[in-house]
Order: sequence, then C-alpha cells, then structure tokens
Amino acid sequence: MRKNVFIALEGIDGSGKSTQIKLLAKQLEKAGHQVYTTFEPTDSPIGKMIRDIFSHRMEADHKVIAGLFVADRLNHLLNKSDGILKKLEEGYTVLTDRYYLSSYAYHSVHMDMDWVIQANAMSAELLRPDLNIYIDIPPEISMERINRGRASIEMYETLDNLRQVREKYYEAFDKVKEEENIYITNSNRAPEEVATDIWNEVSRLLI
Repeated sequence: MRKNVFIALEGIDGSGKSTQIKLLAKQLEKAGHQVYTTFEPTDSPIGKMIRDIFSHRMEADHKVIAGLFVADRLNHLLNKSDGILKKLEEGYTVLTDRYYLSSYAYHSVHMDMDWVIQANAMSAELLRPDLNIYIDIPPEISMERINRGRASIEMYETLDNLRQVREKYYEAFDKVKEEENIYITNSNRAPEEVATDIWNEVSRLLI
C-alpha cells in the first residue's frame, strides 16, 4: 500500500463535506492509515478572525478576507506543532475540509481569479493535494440544508452567492486542470452512495 496521502474536500456550503470527511476517515483507518482531519478557516487566531467576519461580528473588505485566508492557509501548512506538513512528515494521511480551491471559487466572485491564484501560489508550491474531491450539489438544495441545520446564516451563505461560487469552482477547475488532480461527485443523493464513489476514487491513490 502506498504511504500517506493528502486529500482536500471541496464544495459550496451545505454540500456535505463534513459528513464525507468522517466517512472517508473511517475507511482509511480500516485500510491501516493514521488519519488527521482538519479544516479551513482553521481555529488559529487568524482563522478565528475570519470566522468573526463571516458571522458579522467584524467587518472587512473582500480583499482583506482573501488575504487573511492566504495567511491562515500558510500557517495551516507550516505550523510546527500541528501543521499539515508536520502531520504528513509524521506519517498521517491528512484530510482537509477546504483548501486553496475554495479561495479560488469564493473570492473570485468579488475579485480577479488570477489574483487569488497568484496570492495562494506559495501554498500550492509547498503542497498540492494528491486528490481534490469536489462534492457537487445544486445551490437550492444546499440552501435548504443550511436553513434546516443552522441557527444563523453566515456571510457567503446566500442562494445568489452560492450559485456564483459553484460557477467559479468550475471555472477554476478549467484553469488548473493541468496541475491539479480533481474528482467531482454528485452529493444530491444518499451520503453512503457518495462515500462509496469517493472511496473508489481514493483507493486508486493507495495502489
């Protein structure tokens, strides 16, 4: 079996990433992997600032938010105690709920995508995922899930914005298809079915 891998799960809000990370982590552990799961924005001080902006406790321009994500992501990679690079070095397979493709999609609704890609270039140079898994879902169903499961709605969680973000994801995939390994799966079905498709794709990495 191949040694540890790094996998990023992507999708608009409400797509089911958190559920799929848990199911994938269980499968990988059964296959003998030590698994470390993580997320962006992180729970670092920078990540907490981003969450405060999302929950309307702070205000910031979209360019500032994009810059904060760049800093949070670099810390996510390079933190000496629990950074992604450290965890990979220790032999863990790392699963992250969002990575730089999220920035490409979300921030480019408000600014030039090429700028966002360039701003995140150092993270991409440090570490590209072995696999990016995009969990696709119609924005209308995403909003139904968000409204059902949340007490409050965050900054980017509007139907119009999620429609634009979904379009931007596909635009980003086209731009980076030569550099990135991207797998797209449809989340508008039972979580177990989605998990089976994801596992079949991940298994190819482990041969």
